[in-house]
Amino acid sequence: MTTTPFQVSVPRLTVPVTADDHTVGPANAPVSLVEYGDFQCPYCGMAHAILQDLMRLRRESVRYTWRHFPLTNVHPYADLAAEVAEAAAVREAFWPMRDWLFANQSGINPRRLMVGVERLGLPSAEVGDEVGAHLYLDRVRRDLVGGVRSGVAGTPTFFVNGIRHDGGYSLDDLLEAVDQAAEAAERRGDYRT
Repeated sequence: MTTTPFQVSVPRLTVPVTADDHTVGPANAPVSLVEYGDFQCPYCGMAHAILQDLMRLRRESVRYTWRHFPLTNVHPYADLAAEVAEAAAVREAFWPMRDWLFANQSGINPRRLMVGVERLGLPSAEVGDEVGAHLYLDRVRRDLVGGVRSGVAGTPTFFVNGIRHDGGYSLDDLLEAVDQAAEAAERRGDYRT
């Protein structure tokens, strides 16, 4: 009788980062940090402030990407918030809308989302029509499906250089993860993963 050794597979990002993604940081950064998140998730809200600090501290070495993973069974307006963010993205305002959504996440509902659109100076009637017609729902679903295929089961979920980060997401935890990934990339001479 032969036995096969137990093997553990590490969940990997199955959908590579492309120009269609919402990304900040240098394109040639040695570390790619991808987050799958939900605008109504309180844990994503906590991670939002941490990520801002992380990007300030590692602005030259990290490229950060946001992808939608709305947990609509728990957060009833998560899809709608993601669609509003996509409508803002078409108007070059994804990042300000993302900041507004996290700053106001406890009160997200359809009316409050339109307040955010107006506060950012975006055309609320147009955005309302586009979101009402679900013009951006395919984009949101594409992120969600990619997350499922990559082993995402909850939010926030992070991938560091294509490998799911199963550690914590405190600032220290994420700094350690991105610093280790940057060192590994430097050893390999790899500046894009």
